[in-house]
Amino acid sequence: MPAMVLAVTVLALFACGFLFYARYMASRVYRLDPGYVTPAHRFNDGVDFVPTNKHVLFGHHFTSVAGAAPIVGPAIAVYWGWLPALIWIVLGTIVAAGVHDMGALVLSVRHKARGIGTITKDVIGPRAGTLFLIIIFFLLTLVNAVFAVVIGNLLVAFPGAVIPIFAEIPIAIAIGYYVYKRRGAALVPSLLGVAALYVLIWVGNAVPVDITPLADGLGIDNPRNLWIVILFVYCFIAARIPVWMLLQPRDYINSHQLFVALALVLLGVGVGWNTMVAPALNTVPEDSPSMWPFLFITIACGAISGFHCLVSSGTTSKQLDKETDAKYVGYGGALGEGTLALCSILAVSAGVAATRADWDALYPDFATASGGAVGNFVNGIAVFANNLGIPLEVAAVFGAVVVISFAATTMDTGVRLQRYVVQEIAEIAGWRRVSGHLTLVTAVAVVIPLCLALLPGGEDAGYAFGVLWQLFGTTNQLLAGLAFAVIAVWVTKRRANPIAILVPLVFLVGMTTWALIENLLNFVDQGEWVLAPLDAVIFLLALWMIVEAARALAAAWSDRGGAPRTAPSEDAEEVPAAGGAAD
Repeated sequence: MPAMVLAVTVLALFACGFLFYARYMASRVYRLDPGYVTPAHRFNDGVDFVPTNKHVLFGHHFTSVAGAAPIVGPAIAVYWGWLPALIWIVLGTIVAAGVHDMGALVLSVRHKARGIGTITKDVIGPRAGTLFLIIIFFLLTLVNAVFAVVIGNLLVAFPGAVIPIFAEIPIAIAIGYYVYKRRGAALVPSLLGVAALYVLIWVGNAVPVDITPLADGLGIDNPRNLWIVILFVYCFIAARIPVWMLLQPRDYINSHQLFVALALVLLGVGVGWNTMVAPALNTVPEDSPSMWPFLFITIACGAISGFHCLVSSGTTSKQLDKETDAKYVGYGGALGEGTLALCSILAVSAGVAATRADWDALYPDFATASGGAVGNFVNGIAVFANNLGIPLEVAAVFGAVVVISFAATTMDTGVRLQRYVVQEIAEIAGWRRVSGHLTLVTAVAVVIPLCLALLPGGEDAGYAFGVLWQLFGTTNQLLAGLAFAVIAVWVTKRRANPIAILVPLVFLVGMTTWALIENLLNFVDQGEWVLAPLDAVIFLLALWMIVEAARALAAAWSDRGGAPRTAPSEDAEEVPAAGGAAD
């Protein structure tokens, strides 16, 4: 089948989702109010709370959630066949991801832009809030460690990407200064920044940076580990400075780059008229993980991801100019990530191999599919770019820059979110001096995932990616299900119809619970005495949280009498809405 036919079909379905389903959720379920005074205005401090143009904020949100995961997950999941992977991406994005991301954003805006963990304490109860924060802390630690290892591996494998990646930092700072200090428009300078980045890709390809000699001189046996240290030092600084100085402009550059990459993939597929070489349904060996439930865990980001509720309620809600912007930023960002997942499937199903035999050699078993996912995507992107006349070697560097850029922006946001979580946990524990010490909480947010990323093992992929990644998908999807539970309770308290939230909630909790149990049995059988206890702890925390949420939902449902509310009682401290609902 021509890959272009699939691409056009999926994009048309995404457009329908935004035009119809997003409008229904915004007006009938979340009841977005254009007159509501958002926390970005109420608490404007020029550091974290900054009212932001919706297009700029979309760039931040989109690139923060669209890290390496929507590339890696689909690139692995085609092992079961591209058809089930694509069906899950389409349904998950339209019915679950957009609803989840927009809901978490609105919920946070209505609760002083606090994080989803802290909000859980108000909506469901103190115990549930504490449980949620623990799960969030664990997930963010995994995300930051895993992405650091992925970036380190790519910088070693593609030294031509080093110059453009690190040159993007001063370019972003210059754009941030121009926009916020000189009061200039962001569009033109950010486009110039993207153009400079692409020029630097040619420079980087001509002047690759290999730090292996430096690592050897420092007594570091793996140059990846030196890159990991450098990345976390950068993240420590990035998490301390105002969002307008680096985070926003860098994400805005990367949002343009993402659109360029998506356009390049689709144009390349159209010009080359590549066909889907991978099978629609693949017959896998009996010892492989079963498609049910692991397809829905493997493709997390790109269909629905719990990490998104952390971004929505962590950084994005503090920058939302108008509540009605939540549809464009939240639901639109989910559609953008679904499009990236679509491109990943096209790259590894129609670009990376010329024949079915070539594809089978790349996907002989699940372990090989997992280990080669990032490389397969980069090589597939290079083939599509080569269809447009770009030299294959330069196109490969471009593909690596795309993956690294998105993974790095996710790390930027992830470390800042972890800083917020550490502050919230410290406040709950009564350690107010700790929660107010920015340097200390940022150091905690950096040091723990740094140590995890440097653990030995996991062969070439590294311990964090080669071993702990097995827990990332289940924990990530579990978090999405728990976030749905909090949103469902809040919506029910407002006397709106929660069915559109309850359906994906039940499905996700069912799939993740099933996967957690299967993983636990496998880890015990394999003697994985690091993963088995972690899996068991997450499973028990999840069960406890589900019980708490079910009780709160039942109580809210029994108290549904009366007229619909436009603002729930827990919003009483906020500036009241001006009235009216968004369409």
